[in-house]
Amino acid sequence: MIPEPDILVVGAGLGGVAAALAACRAGRTVVLTEETDWIGGQLTSQAVPPDEHPWVEQFGTTASYRRLREGIRAYYRQWYPMRSEALALTDLNPGAGRVSKLCHEPRVALTVLEAMLAPHRAAGRLTLLTEHRAVAAEADNDVIRAVTLENLRTGDRETVTARYVIDATETGELLELGGVEHAIGAEARGEFDEPHAPEEAQPLNQQGITVCFALSHHEGENHTVDRPADYDFWRSYRPDFWPGPLLGFQAPDPRSLESVPRTFVPNPDIDPLAVSADQSADAGDKELWGFRRILARGMHRPGAFGSDITLVNWPLNDYWLKPLIGAGEEVSGQAVAEARQLSLSLLYWLQTEAPRQDGGTGFPGLRIRPDVTGTEDGLAKAPYVRESRRIKAVTTVTEHDVSIDIVGPHGGTRHRDSVGVGSYRIDLHPSTGGDNYIDIGSVPFEIPLGALVPRRVRNLLPAGKNIGTTHITNGCYRLHPVEWNIGEVAGALAAHCLTEGVEPRQVQSEDKRYEAFARLLDRDGVQRHWPDVRGY
Repeated sequence: MIPEPDILVVGAGLGGVAAALAACRAGRTVVLTEETDWIGGQLTSQAVPPDEHPWVEQFGTTASYRRLREGIRAYYRQWYPMRSEALALTDLNPGAGRVSKLCHEPRVALTVLEAMLAPHRAAGRLTLLTEHRAVAAEADNDVIRAVTLENLRTGDRETVTARYVIDATETGELLELGGVEHAIGAEARGEFDEPHAPEEAQPLNQQGITVCFALSHHEGENHTVDRPADYDFWRSYRPDFWPGPLLGFQAPDPRSLESVPRTFVPNPDIDPLAVSADQSADAGDKELWGFRRILARGMHRPGAFGSDITLVNWPLNDYWLKPLIGAGEEVSGQAVAEARQLSLSLLYWLQTEAPRQDGGTGFPGLRIRPDVTGTEDGLAKAPYVRESRRIKAVTTVTEHDVSIDIVGPHGGTRHRDSVGVGSYRIDLHPSTGGDNYIDIGSVPFEIPLGALVPRRVRNLLPAGKNIGTTHITNGCYRLHPVEWNIGEVAGALAAHCLTEGVEPRQVQSEDKRYEAFARLLDRDGVQRHWPDVRGY
């Protein structure tokens, strides 16, 4: 029997975990659910190292997100056989990847996230239900009354009532189940006058998904997998907007769309302590092995590890043939299955046909790492989802708020009701509508509370990529630290509304109520405004 909580958080990705932590800190009881058997979402079950802004070590995140980052570093310092020079680094980057100043293995993040939740579970404030999915929601008088959960292990169903419901699912599933007004795909240009929006609305035009996996390389060994069922299709597939076959090292530069070669050299003989991760200076994505490396053998004592481990989330395995949302469960299932086949085909191509710098072909020593992803086949537990259903919110963040080309490098909208900050380029991957990359410079931005408040429904809050952004601005609001910030605010807001006997719309619209809530966020270390920094 599931206990009746004050707050039900559906989805235990980064936003869901942060929401649960904030609500529990405020003394509220929480039920937190998760479809997979791992909490952490894009950081763990989707296996994506954090994409972060260049100031992340100094400012620009919440205090609790910094605790997560430092917990990950502390885990490596305590348990891994690190070189003394690495141990001494305050800004330790365990994988020495170029995508982030903190590249690491999914299991390490999982361990730290579980530790952060542990005291609240021990106190009885938090009930965590993994392998549970929301399958129905009851709504009445603009309120979500109850959510029905299915136990994916047993098939049993149970209905949970809660005074507040937080949708922290990867695709905004409760918005559909609860009849909450929302958008999917690309809005028409006329709706918000965004320069990069299409002329007509394209709800099935969504960013591609990626099924990630981890690799190590062992020279002289043969770890070649069986030929995937769809390998012939993916080996010959050449998108109209691509410079060659998708399974190839020639791909567009996301920012210029010029054809640029990628390099792939497993275990390069470079001291990982010399690697700098700063996407504002260098995207770092042209050298594939080091881009999302999550374990660098050179960080550790000689002989401790026979290979680096790198995370494969590349242009070569982005999948965009079918939409994940809005075309029905059958199409969604096909999209995930085909994305998995693409990633397995990429692995097989790397092992058997990929060109090597010595003139040969294939890297049979590449070994997929199921021990890293926690799965039998070595693919991530869930696809990396870049785009969700998005609530029709009191405030919609548009390209006019964040684009450097529109507001200038020191511009950007300052929101009266800011509840956090973030920074990332407007980064849209190739889409199911046939769009190439849309990668636009953006400014450090604020998160308006109005983007978390639905226009009609009174007790549901979003906690991730389902806030009031557009198809365009979702491209910069969708990454790890922003999702955490959104979730933390959603959990804190639900708890605050219960304590004060008010509703989210009142907190957002009434200055005195907002100021009281903002003081709570300030106390908890939620940064709401930027210092003078320049966009990129």
